[in-house]
Amino acid sequence: MAQVLVTPVSTQGFLVDGKWIEEGEAIEIRAPYDGATVGRVFQGRREHAEAAIAAAVKAFGTTRRLPAFERQRVLRRVAESLGNRKEEFARTLAQEAGKPLKAARTEVDRAIFTFTVAAEESTRIPGEFLSLDWQQFTAGRWGIVRRFPLGPIAGITPFNFPLNLVAHKLAPAIAAGCPLVLKPAPQTPMTALLLAESVQQAGWPDGGLNVLPLSNDDAGVLVTDERLKLISFTGSAAVGWDIKRRAGKKKVVLELGGNGGVIVHSDADLAYAAERCVAGGFAYAGQTCISVQRILVERSVFGKFLDYFLAGVKQLKIGDPLDETTDLGPLIRETDAVRASDWLNEAVRGGARLLCGGQRKGAMLEPTVLTGTRAEMKVNCQEVFAPVVTVESYDDFASAVRQINNSPYGLQAGIFTRDAKLLFSAYEELEVGGVIAGDVPTFRIDHMPYGGVKDSGFGREGLRYAIEEMTEPRLLVMNLR
Repeated sequence: MAQVLVTPVSTQGFLVDGKWIEEGEAIEIRAPYDGATVGRVFQGRREHAEAAIAAAVKAFGTTRRLPAFERQRVLRRVAESLGNRKEEFARTLAQEAGKPLKAARTEVDRAIFTFTVAAEESTRIPGEFLSLDWQQFTAGRWGIVRRFPLGPIAGITPFNFPLNLVAHKLAPAIAAGCPLVLKPAPQTPMTALLLAESVQQAGWPDGGLNVLPLSNDDAGVLVTDERLKLISFTGSAAVGWDIKRRAGKKKVVLELGGNGGVIVHSDADLAYAAERCVAGGFAYAGQTCISVQRILVERSVFGKFLDYFLAGVKQLKIGDPLDETTDLGPLIRETDAVRASDWLNEAVRGGARLLCGGQRKGAMLEPTVLTGTRAEMKVNCQEVFAPVVTVESYDDFASAVRQINNSPYGLQAGIFTRDAKLLFSAYEELEVGGVIAGDVPTFRIDHMPYGGVKDSGFGREGLRYAIEEMTEPRLLVMNLR
């Protein structure tokens, strides 16, 4: 077995108005794999949250006036810091999130890319010239439209990408000139606090970034305080839509869940499709909102695809996230593994057939494949957020599209076919935020527009698109007569 190094336990304060504060309850952060303490953080209270909001309001007087080249310089310095501290970030992320180390390094690389692209976008926020002399009484008039930063914003992030999903709120906020108050996931705050160090050292003004763990009750002020002009939330659908209900006049961007569907038609490269479905279904133990959860395969090639797919699943190595050879680690909590195990066992009792996996030990759940399921089973109609995939056959492509749409979610879908007519038909008919042709719904590059419809969310992330959410157009009309 590869040698496993253990990072020493450290205690970290939280950042408010440029100061690192060690107040409130000290919380131990434990590794999902073995329960070992990997760090300690302080959980702020409501008064700390209110101080963070006040600091962000004050900082907006500075950040809104920073020229593009200065915002770009900060973002480039953050990207450089991430590169210099890559292994530190990756190991922290792997320990607190239970993400295999090789996947953690990939996440750091993605965050570097996210900040790098944000640096570019900070200098090309678009504007527009308008000719207004379209009627006799408007002769001599023209206008310009420029985008201005909204103001202080709040971000709430989940455990599954504790670095790059924070980056997707923070990087466009810096690019737009908006201060951010960030509540990281309670299971994975340490990575966000490390990133706050890099941002502070990069020269972003005090109060321009405030990062503090909070209880859900104390974090409520981030939703209701009218001084915050936007809230960007990534997490569960139930919490996200409740935030939108309570947010009042502020803008809301919600990136919520999914139960990603894939259609594999008979003309596809079955070996490649199976390989991508293995990666998409079991990366980070399925704890990704665009994980492959439902695979529909044309009946004539169902058996052949299944052979390829199961062979790939059985090669996955389960184990310690800090082992360089591990493909699949634990779920974030044992209770999540218990829930997923209950769902798959419920499906089996209802007539589904277990093709591989299914065994649980603590927070570890084997990569599991089911067939013979029905649409109403929880493993299909809800978000399993675990290494559980269902595979079923279809006879008619249009019916497969309807089955993918038979879901409260609509984040992304994958289509494997060489038939352009079928592909464009799916693009027209699928009720999702993104259709991925020739790949799984788990595909994402960080500058593309990303978000969903139905219960999967509201608004879009992706650097340029997030900057649009964080800015507002303002018109200037000139009358030269």
